Amino acid sequence: MDDRTTSDDILQMRRITKTFPGVKALEDVSLNVRRGEIHAICGENGAGKSTLMKVLSGVYPSGSYDGEIVFDGATMSFSGIRDSEHVGIVIIHQELALVPYLSIAENLFLGNERRGRGGLIDWNKANAEAAALLASVGLDENPVTPVGQLGVGKQQLVEIAKALSKDVKLLILDEPTAALNDTDSAHLLGLLRRLREQGITSIMISHKLNEITAVSDNVTVIRDGRTVETLSLHAGEVTQGRIIRGMVGRDLESFYPDRQSDPGEEVLRVEDWTVMHPTQDRKVVDGASFSVRAGEVVGIAGLMGAGRTELAMSIFGRSYGRDITGRLFMHGKETRVRDVPEAIDAGIAYATEDRKKYGLNLIEDIRRNVSAAALGKLARRGFVNGNEEIKVAEGSRRDMNIKAPSVLSVVGKLSGGNQQKVVLSKWLFTDPDVLILDEPTRGIDVGAKYEIYTIVNKLVADGKAVVVISSELPELLGICDRIYTLSAGRITGQVPVNQATQENLMELMTKEKEPVG
Repeated sequence: MDDRTTSDDILQMRRITKTFPGVKALEDVSLNVRRGEIHAICGENGAGKSTLMKVLSGVYPSGSYDGEIVFDGATMSFSGIRDSEHVGIVIIHQELALVPYLSIAENLFLGNERRGRGGLIDWNKANAEAAALLASVGLDENPVTPVGQLGVGKQQLVEIAKALSKDVKLLILDEPTAALNDTDSAHLLGLLRRLREQGITSIMISHKLNEITAVSDNVTVIRDGRTVETLSLHAGEVTQGRIIRGMVGRDLESFYPDRQSDPGEEVLRVEDWTVMHPTQDRKVVDGASFSVRAGEVVGIAGLMGAGRTELAMSIFGRSYGRDITGRLFMHGKETRVRDVPEAIDAGIAYATEDRKKYGLNLIEDIRRNVSAAALGKLARRGFVNGNEEIKVAEGSRRDMNIKAPSVLSVVGKLSGGNQQKVVLSKWLFTDPDVLILDEPTRGIDVGAKYEIYTIVNKLVADGKAVVVISSELPELLGICDRIYTLSAGRITGQVPVNQATQENLMELMTKEKEPVG
């Protein structure tokens, strides 16, 4: 536990304990943040990081937890977010709180409108102030542009500009780069450094350890609702291995578990697959061909916009795109899959990259989510056998090590890593021959990632064929047998993993000529 307290501390959280029915989310957590620093908070999914920040920002009001918050030298008692914002604490959640149909300026001053004569909104003043705020975060956009027209990286900058409009002293960012590409991530981290130079303190929750070691001054590690330690980057204490040891309570000997590779017969082959954009007159997948065998993990690497997800979704029952052409073979036999049920019947499963929007029913329990894609296996005379459904879900909870009190736990309350295990459980219950995993470890911690990789190893050991789409090249290099590269909708190369490097993959991922081979 970190018990330092100095006049340089802008924030002290002392012995914070927060309990929910049946679970103690935080127990005697202490956190000291120095004025003008970037302070990172690390921990596995479910460790209590976001809960601690919700206590700090007033989402969980004073009286709903034990402990004390001292900010800028004064003891605080927040009854809601407005109270914390009033003193200069602003939190930006992982799910951005912007209204897509409103302009940038309208979003920046929502609830804090710039008024002129007669109490009416002064749009000239609002747009002028918005332009200045956008310039301060390095965003060159017209303030009247609807936020929904911006990419996620730019929306993140709008959120930070909104925080700056509230005279922020302490900026809290929950997984700020989880959905960003490398360029947008680098821009955001550069902005945090500039804010630090201006005297603004930041707390950053992140699973990306390379980013933490690049920008942080201090790192606090939380495990199982308790503070483990606070490490100083300037003292040379912070290495990725040291952080991981604190997070999971042990050394991960390797980021990727070992497995034997012995591919068998070809399970899936796609030939000359072409997909048109659903509303625009352009190809998003252009003549792509690839294959995957039983007991094999095949990776698909590509930059944002290369067409990886579009390729996967169009194969999975034509759930994306129009005017789809090409041939699909399962076990050497040409197969037509016109919709998702036909794809499932053919032995294809697709675990989406957006588990919260497309992969799960967040207001339902684990039991209902696990059975959702294959209810017919549990039905008798049109009725689902509830006892069998519970038995199946319990088996998944045990086999997948899903951390939840019971299979009746609501999925929306689970951590990201456990939600991802529920998504995998749902598709494994369909008993597929080929499982397509789209960004299977996005937004989850290293311990949960290791568990997902172990599950993938077990699947291929059982003879399944697995396709993995990932933005993280080290992940593909760590778990795949072969890697295909995709650029502008075309397959530009195929590399056995023992010949693949990040450099030669990136070269193929940026190639826009005719396909190789």
